[in-house]
Amino acid sequence: MKKYFGTDGIRGEANRDLTPELALRLGRAAVIAFGGPGCRIVVGRDTRQSGPMLQDALVAGLLSQGATVFLAGVIPTPAVAFLTEEFEATSGVVISASHNQFSDNGIKFFGPGGVKLPDDVEQAIEKQFEQGDGPGDGGPLGEVAAIEDAEGLYVAHLLECVNFDLEGYKVVLDCANGAAYRVCPRAFLKLGATVETLSIEPDGRNINKNCGSTHPETVIRLVKSWGADMGFALDGDADRCICVDETGEVRDGDFVMSMVAGYLKEHDLLHPPLVVSTVMSNLGFYHALGEMGVVSEQTRVGDRYVLERMMETGALLGGEQSGHIIFGEHASTGDGTLTALMVAGIVRDTRRTLSSLCQNMKKYPQVLLNVRPKSGRRLKPDMSVWVLIEKYESELGERGRILVRSSGTEPVERVMVEATSESKAREVAGAIADAILAELDH
Repeated sequence: MKKYFGTDGIRGEANRDLTPELALRLGRAAVIAFGGPGCRIVVGRDTRQSGPMLQDALVAGLLSQGATVFLAGVIPTPAVAFLTEEFEATSGVVISASHNQFSDNGIKFFGPGGVKLPDDVEQAIEKQFEQGDGPGDGGPLGEVAAIEDAEGLYVAHLLECVNFDLEGYKVVLDCANGAAYRVCPRAFLKLGATVETLSIEPDGRNINKNCGSTHPETVIRLVKSWGADMGFALDGDADRCICVDETGEVRDGDFVMSMVAGYLKEHDLLHPPLVVSTVMSNLGFYHALGEMGVVSEQTRVGDRYVLERMMETGALLGGEQSGHIIFGEHASTGDGTLTALMVAGIVRDTRRTLSSLCQNMKKYPQVLLNVRPKSGRRLKPDMSVWVLIEKYESELGERGRILVRSSGTEPVERVMVEATSESKAREVAGAIADAILAELDH
């Protein structure tokens, strides 16, 4: 059981939970876990106010154990994964709290090839972290260098992944005042798109604030008022993307995976005919894949687990409803900008609208509630609330689905219910949420 690492690295309130002292110790521990002096480590961050503070502390820890550090600056998470592979580095580190508010931050690691670390390696880092709270060992010092034009290298990589232009297409881009505020517009403009940008003026405190993938409302309004062909909203570290079609309808990761799978299957490019998603995907998504003759596999929540299964099965496509989409031929993690480019490319190649391309999936009404007990207690397998959940599962049968899990990034219990009507989904989700609070706060 991991003590510090959650679903996506170590995350918490900056300067309270996630302090410079912790980052320093974590840097030292990581180098030891990765084999000691000589490790090559790429470091990037998003636009949060706390980013420079945590980066400097982390890098100090890395250097104190003899690592060679390559600084990528403000850059998306998937760019760090790409640069880790490009520089043949031992690891890549991203300082970001993804879609969280600016006051939070996080530290997450990639291994060789830009793949997120497996649980056992994170456990090894935690072990070293807990043992290494004293002064340094007086060993060799590492070296640090800035990567020249890291953004340009990443954009060039993105453009190598596509073989089309977007001349004549009007695209809205919301960059969440985050890590992709320069690279995402740069990529679309290089392909000839006419672009309207939102949230590209980060000030350290406005990342994800009423913008980005968790707040696509402004994209919706601009797509409709400007008559755009499509819109895309990224999150703070740009590893996820939420799409908006030309009618202003939000299309999440399930719609994207369904659309891409349909396109690849039609062009005989989906080998094997398999898509990997997490347990959070909508029931309608699985029905859509079945009608196409495409097999679906589910993993636990987290794009790292999706990628692990993709690598095991050879799947080319996988992702999460939240907008983390992995294109196995081009990336080792979710990539919001690449997802936006791929969706735009399919729209262009088919000469169809995004809304029509999404018609192959009918979404079941879904209700997601975050239950935050005052006690701070978490759900356990022997609690009586599971009896109630089994009762509702039996009642819904094949016409619905229930998923209850503890979040790996926040102290909340997540309740997801799908049913044939939204009212039924809300009724069941509300009853389960009430039961969880009653049991955990009694």
